[in-house]
Amino acid sequence: MQDIASQVDWLINGADDVVNKDWLASKLERSYRTDTPLIVKLGVDPTAPDIHLGHTVVLEKLRQFQELGHTVVFLIGDMTGRIGDPSGRSDTRRPLSSSDVKAFATTYVQQAGRVLNPDRLVLRYNSEWLQGLDLGMMLELMSRMTVARILERDDFHMRLSEHLPLHLHELMYPLMQAYDSVALKADVELGGTDQRFNILTARQIQEAYGQEPEVALLMPLLEGTDGHRKMSKSLGNYVGVDEPAEEIYGKVMSIPDELMARWYSLLLSEPPSYVADQMGAGENPRNIKARLAHRLTARFCGDGAARAAEAHFEKTFREKEIPQDAPVILYAPALGDISALDLVGRLPGIPSRQEARRLLTQGAVTVDGVRLEMGQRVSLRPDSWIKVGKRRYFRVR
Repeated sequence: MQDIASQVDWLINGADDVVNKDWLASKLERSYRTDTPLIVKLGVDPTAPDIHLGHTVVLEKLRQFQELGHTVVFLIGDMTGRIGDPSGRSDTRRPLSSSDVKAFATTYVQQAGRVLNPDRLVLRYNSEWLQGLDLGMMLELMSRMTVARILERDDFHMRLSEHLPLHLHELMYPLMQAYDSVALKADVELGGTDQRFNILTARQIQEAYGQEPEVALLMPLLEGTDGHRKMSKSLGNYVGVDEPAEEIYGKVMSIPDELMARWYSLLLSEPPSYVADQMGAGENPRNIKARLAHRLTARFCGDGAARAAEAHFEKTFREKEIPQDAPVILYAPALGDISALDLVGRLPGIPSRQEARRLLTQGAVTVDGVRLEMGQRVSLRPDSWIKVGKRRYFRVR
């Protein structure tokens, strides 16, 4: 078994922030001295039915705690999910029905099992305690937090300053999530950096209820396939863990080269210098990306399916579909970061930006096999190809 210092270093590796490292060491030391596993919490509001690669950054960290023998609690926010986490929102989320939440939760648990060890996973639902809170208990919880503190939250402050609606039930969300940590007596809570306010609130509420505050382990947010924005289903820049192998492989092959180092580090635990070291040794960036695509596809679909997806990608997108006489677009550095609208508007045969906008809106344009969305940014390579409609192709050289 690793010593405590080595365990701490391993667990915080890749984290964006830890509150705080010394407390984590203290909790780990006490855990082994008393033979009592830590309670490590991840709360998930099932507001969409699928898990994507961005979620697995946190799940991989949870798996490390599992490997050290600690109790990982995968908490389904079936009550808080009916409010919807307002983090990063400029508007009020649509309330989910209980049937939606139940269906989404089932999918979440099944897909999370592809990363976590299901035999070492404790599944809980926060309706177990939140549904039973009476008015007196709710008033007690609300008395532990000031309005000024709640309004320090950036998204709440922004909505007030811009005179956008901010509803009372949304103000309760951080308190309800914090009470989850009280109910579970959590020692550690994981989340993305967008969960900082919620998790720090949980620490404050735990103290108010006489508990030792949990350690906050905040993981980076993974950029999506566009290379710029946080991976999100609503933005269309995601790779779902339950997608077909060919789709996963093709989407990974579409990411900008600059994103490879971050994906290798956050998704495959390779050192941040991995890609630079490979390129320094003369490796073709495309081969490095192909290995990334294979490893990620194999993780969720199996090695055989990953090999088949790779073969399909090569045959379909490089040998079969692209006519040898397809018009050639000369590569220029500006094509390494260009908006989808600007790219399509420059293509030969596209008469206007209005036509380019229509094609994008209809989903009629793909780059390296991945459909472009309106508002997306694109990173072309010298060997990229573009398809417009059913029969028009362009090669980048």
